[in-house]
Amino acid sequence: MNIKLPFLFLLSFITFSNVSAQYTEMINTNRPGGSQGAFSVGTNVLQFESGISYGKEKHELLKTETNGLAIDYSVRYGFWKERLEVSLMGEYQSNKVTDNRSAVSREYSLSNFKSNTLGAKYLIYDPYRKRDLEGPNLYSWKANNKTQWADLIPAISIYAGANFDFADNPFTPEAESKISPKLVLSTQNNFIGGWVFVTNIIVDRVTTDFPTYGYILTLTHATNRYFSVFLENQGLKSDFYSDQLIRGGAAALVNGNLQVDLSLTYSFKDTPSKFYGRAGVAYRFDMHDKDEYLEDKANKEEKLKEEKNKKQERQDELNLDEDDGE
Repeated sequence: MNIKLPFLFLLSFITFSNVSAQYTEMINTNRPGGSQGAFSVGTNVLQFESGISYGKEKHELLKTETNGLAIDYSVRYGFWKERLEVSLMGEYQSNKVTDNRSAVSREYSLSNFKSNTLGAKYLIYDPYRKRDLEGPNLYSWKANNKTQWADLIPAISIYAGANFDFADNPFTPEAESKISPKLVLSTQNNFIGGWVFVTNIIVDRVTTDFPTYGYILTLTHATNRYFSVFLENQGLKSDFYSDQLIRGGAAALVNGNLQVDLSLTYSFKDTPSKFYGRAGVAYRFDMHDKDEYLEDKANKEEKLKEEKNKKQERQDELNLDEDDGE
């Protein structure tokens, strides 16, 4: 059954404060969705994110029913620059499968890593920092608290990583151990009213015989300082596995360094159909000691121009004084 979504939407980068720099006073996590936000965790911040999922799958063509248990994990660390983070992300899956193709059902188990990816993410454009430098409109509360055209310009980051797949793995396309690249283009819009929209464009395992192309759209709304809800759509296209998934859930901030979350995942196909529940946690060790001043090229050029103009003005004044003396 192939169902097209009427529209593809929505997000999962859970954050409870406005992100104008990389580092935030409260934990900045990708959970509970599957997308990556554009911003890093901040320099000298070590962050762990993990969740456990349990659910059922049913494959109409293969006549199988599966009880699945999965553990996902992510270790993120920011270093050198505020814009940069390195990460290890992966998922371990254990399935108990019932094969109903014969008169007598047969049961067997499958378990292995679905993914293990080591990579780095770098923020290449941050429109929010420029707005912070410009400051608020001191003459209009309305201008500072309404959606503007500039809000449609997102922060942009690029992620590059390497997949480490193991041999004889039922969850990966290659029979032998394989290392393959993964690329993700992430955009993030932070809107007025606690809304955040994240998009991911994904190119995965392109050097193998089974490349995967996909997207994730995530929409999050912070209802208050400590509670947030999200809705997410993910699409995958590959000769090995294609799917349309929708996720939804909520996250709660326990303190500035700890977040817990609950979510559900549902598949829009029956080869196999999927329904999973997931509980997760994110915790950071905050060793951040100094905010890095993130300037884009436009700001630097503007400052250089101002300095040049001031020098020229001083030179003109000196020339004028010399002329008066004569």
